[in-house]
Amino acid sequence: MQRLYDFIRRHPTGVDSLWALGLVGLTLLSAAGVTEGPAHFWTAVGIAVLYGVVVALRRRMPERMLLLAAALGVAQLAADVTVYPADFAMLVIIYTVAAHGGPRWASRLALLGGILAAPLAQIRWPLEDAGPGGRVFFTVVMALPFVLAWVLGDSIRTRRAYFAQLEERATRLEKEREAQAKVAVAAERARIARELHDVVAHNVSVMVVQADGAAYVLDSAPDQAKQALETISGTGRQALAEMRRLLGVLRTGDAPESGEYVPQPDVGQIEDLVEQVRGAGLTVDFRVEGTPRPLPSGVELTAYRIVQEALTNTRKHGGPEAGASVRLVYFDDGLGLLVEDDGRGASHELYEDGGADGRGHGLIGMRERVGMVGGTLDAGPRPGGGFRISALLPLKPAP
Repeated sequence: MQRLYDFIRRHPTGVDSLWALGLVGLTLLSAAGVTEGPAHFWTAVGIAVLYGVVVALRRRMPERMLLLAAALGVAQLAADVTVYPADFAMLVIIYTVAAHGGPRWASRLALLGGILAAPLAQIRWPLEDAGPGGRVFFTVVMALPFVLAWVLGDSIRTRRAYFAQLEERATRLEKEREAQAKVAVAAERARIARELHDVVAHNVSVMVVQADGAAYVLDSAPDQAKQALETISGTGRQALAEMRRLLGVLRTGDAPESGEYVPQPDVGQIEDLVEQVRGAGLTVDFRVEGTPRPLPSGVELTAYRIVQEALTNTRKHGGPEAGASVRLVYFDDGLGLLVEDDGRGASHELYEDGGADGRGHGLIGMRERVGMVGGTLDAGPRPGGGFRISALLPLKPAP
């Protein structure tokens, strides 16, 4: 049954042609016994054949077939060819034009023709045994199928338009969901990239500095070399713990329940970060102004990562004799950060555009983090030499 239905849907003109042949055949049988002479018979046959053409091509050329059916109706009245089964084609073309959704004039013409068909037929071939009231009643009854065919076709057209609108809306919503999903994936990738950069760049930088120092004093100062190795070990464990936390969140989508992963760093751990950097050989002056108080978790993490990245950049670009200062200022409506150094600073490309092979991505990550909490960030060389990073993080995100 499904195969038959699929075949009908794939070959609508062929199916309509079969219906047309049936109508023409019934008309020939009906006309054979009631026509008045050969000329009248062949006129009826020609009109029936053309009505068959109307049915066969109604889906391909609905407006043209409507005009052909109207012309055949006029010719039928003029030639005194009474009603035959082929006239059913009028109902078919009226329904088709109304359901097709083509020009409105065609639909209106189909309705008008359907309404006039019964009265004109009654005038041309009046009922002999009925009075005026009976003729009017019969005319109304005969006009109803034409009107119902038009109403059915128009309702089908409205329904198809409604479903097409629903499909279009569903397609548009699906595309919007895909676009939102892509944006969400890109944002998550950027967040992961920032976390990985901050964790790996800082801790590996500390380990490299300590390893170089240990190698330099290994023979002359074994105690200092041992202390450097202990710092490398502690820094490596811290990096592994943060990496496990990050990977654990990525695998589960939630915070880990066990205590294996360290929590997100906050402002309170900036002092420990400064001590770690001092242990790596960088002189850092750390001050806190204002009254410390709890801050939103996003602001806490952003502040910590900014200080971490700034001190990492000082070690990488400031030179061996560089020193840094870190200022945390608690305002009524936010937290201010100022990290400066007196080293060589960074090249213009690194703090403006970002460089190739991952160079300069730390400052890009800073701006992204600050933007996510609705803050502002300024990074660039100091007038007297060195580099400066200042940020203002509001307590409430921007609306």
